[in-house]
Amino acid sequence: MDNKKRILKAVVFLLLAAAFYGIGWITNIWSLLSLPTANISLAKIIQCCVIIFVTLFAENLIVFLLSLIKTENHRKRTALSLINNLMRYIAVVVIICGIIAALFADAGSVFASLGVLALIIGFGAESLISDVVTGAFILVDNQYNVGDIIEVGGFRGTVIEIGIRTTSVSDAGGNVKIINNSDMKNVLNRSNNSSTAVCDFSIPYETDLADLEGKIPGMLQEIYESGAQLLKSAPVYLGVNELGDSAVVLRFVAEVREADIYAATRLLNRELFIRMRAIGVECPFTQMEVHTR
Repeated sequence: MDNKKRILKAVVFLLLAAAFYGIGWITNIWSLLSLPTANISLAKIIQCCVIIFVTLFAENLIVFLLSLIKTENHRKRTALSLINNLMRYIAVVVIICGIIAALFADAGSVFASLGVLALIIGFGAESLISDVVTGAFILVDNQYNVGDIIEVGGFRGTVIEIGIRTTSVSDAGGNVKIINNSDMKNVLNRSNNSSTAVCDFSIPYETDLADLEGKIPGMLQEIYESGAQLLKSAPVYLGVNELGDSAVVLRFVAEVREADIYAATRLLNRELFIRMRAIGVECPFTQMEVHTR
């Protein structure tokens, strides 16, 4: 759907550019550009419209062509995301420069004035410069890429876009957090290493623990065989993790990919519950015992 919208926008911009150019050619209004008195004339306004629509057409066309490149490599996806983001800024700069060159005869002095103005604005936009510079270092140092799962400021999610100024991170619920690059500090890249799914399973105190522990290895092997798509190896029984008020808490862990950590935890909970119940071990629940005289 996004690609269809890009194609439609590109075609619209191209048709508008052709329409304005055609108007100028049919009416021979381009000849006014040679008149020194016509600093801002109808011809120059039409020329500015042509510049705007041609630039927007080119920008949408390039973004569309880049979207056709499919890759699973996180580094390449990061480069494509950055180029897409950069194209918007380049299009704005080209439009501004093209309009100035079209409307003003002495474009050199205008650009020099713009340079001084940009320098003044730059000192006032310290955070903007910081975001851009930090973004460059993030890419050079390869701290994270598009598709990586990261954790920053307590927010955990998948990097969906890295731009000139910001990084977009989407969590498991589809919520997208946009973070300035200068605020991407103490980032934990969870994609670089395997993760551990943890399941704490409670059993009643009346359970014969020694007998149960003899059945656990076969139970865990069955769980691994049924959930090999999520588990990198068979789950491991670590032992008694806690002696609670009304239950003995056993801990089980499994090595998984970071992207599967929640799904793997749910799998462990479900499979252990089913298999424990099958051998007569029920999960205890809080109960109240009342004594009367």
